[in-house]
Amino acid sequence: MVHSPEHAALAAAVASLMPRAKDELAELVAFRSVADAAQFPPAECDAAAEWIAAALRAEGFPEVALLDTPDGTRSVYGHLPGPQGAPTVLLYAHYDVQPPLGEEEWTSPPFELTERNGRWYGRGAADCKGGVLMHLLALRALRAAGGIPVGVKVIAEGSEEQGTGGLERYAEAHPELLTADAIVIGDSGNLRVGQPTVTAMLRGMVVLRVRVDTLEGNLHSGAFGGAAPDALAALIRMLDSLHAADGSTTVDGLTGDGTWEGTGYPDEEFRTDAKVLDGVGLMGSGSVADRVWARPSVTVLGIDCPSVVGATPSVQASARALVSLRVPPGIPARKAGELLATHLASRAPWGARVGVEVSGEGEGFRADTTSPAYGSMASALREAYDGTEMAVVGQGGSIPLTSTLAGLYPEAEILLIGLSEPAAQIHAVDESVSPDELERMSVAEALFLRRYAAAPRG
Repeated sequence: MVHSPEHAALAAAVASLMPRAKDELAELVAFRSVADAAQFPPAECDAAAEWIAAALRAEGFPEVALLDTPDGTRSVYGHLPGPQGAPTVLLYAHYDVQPPLGEEEWTSPPFELTERNGRWYGRGAADCKGGVLMHLLALRALRAAGGIPVGVKVIAEGSEEQGTGGLERYAEAHPELLTADAIVIGDSGNLRVGQPTVTAMLRGMVVLRVRVDTLEGNLHSGAFGGAAPDALAALIRMLDSLHAADGSTTVDGLTGDGTWEGTGYPDEEFRTDAKVLDGVGLMGSGSVADRVWARPSVTVLGIDCPSVVGATPSVQASARALVSLRVPPGIPARKAGELLATHLASRAPWGARVGVEVSGEGEGFRADTTSPAYGSMASALREAYDGTEMAVVGQGGSIPLTSTLAGLYPEAEILLIGLSEPAAQIHAVDESVSPDELERMSVAEALFLRRYAAAPRG
């Protein structure tokens, strides 16, 4: 396609900034910023927050603050006023990351950015420290190409991955803080490398800790097995009830017949992206897009029970599980959690005692893709990706703050973009980001801000 002069200037600016961006992403990735004090010291998150605050100050933000949120974590806020009469755009990312899982399973150290096969590997490289760099690159490119045409607010969350709701509650208590005409959530991603994408729907989620108790203590499986109620066996029976024979999610009172009307997700493409083993079928029914974007899904995230190595011949007195339920927008997360808790308790065999605790929740979100900001974003993405049209997809994951912002600022246009794509393997071992995607998405965001500033307003 024939590119505009503004694209040429912004693309050249971003390209010149990429070596610096790699160095900065390496610095950010080095912070072990898992927002769980049981796994990593809070000082790691604090250091990452301070790094972002310093970066915003260096970019000339006159107002930068570290916000102490109710869950004990910190979010970074910055405000750069725009020209007289210009709209304000809020740019969101998060700096906390998922635990690395087994560090020994990574090909290279998880907290050491490593280039391999044209990608940059490290925990948070795509989700979502790369998003922080995407915002910085876009703003730097605009400054180099004539100036930033909008007012900019930046919010970098410190506990998104934990789902503990600190920033949501802070925003609700300070509703004036994040007001904006448009909000760009930089925590989504593309359908595949080279395919520019906006996410128009997010599922909500609730995470429950389930505990089953049947005995005062473990018993010898030879002397008592066969009559003594086994807590682990009870838990397994309860968890098995959450899926039908075809793998569809089955939670009493929760409907599962939603359909997705946007860009599709072919079965074979999904199998490749998900690395499904040959001969293993997919779960559920309906199209893949229906299943991963428009219907509930339940996942057992973990079970506390004896490991195989070192296990003794014992009937278990207690067992625990962490269970995640994703629900499409329109189903309140709290209601979904209540249905899940009731379902599990009702399936407990032998009168086993069941305790359920909510450990995280977030609401779903559906965007208005007919809003003017989407026109500006479609144009920006098309040019940044050499004429490839923008795909509109859903996302099975959850970004809890999005629905909070939609409720607080109903007039704001909310767009979800980002650096994740199937090869990024976010939340898994060997997470990575494509530097080409970082470069193109940064150009696209800069173009969007330029075109949004010039778009007519009612």
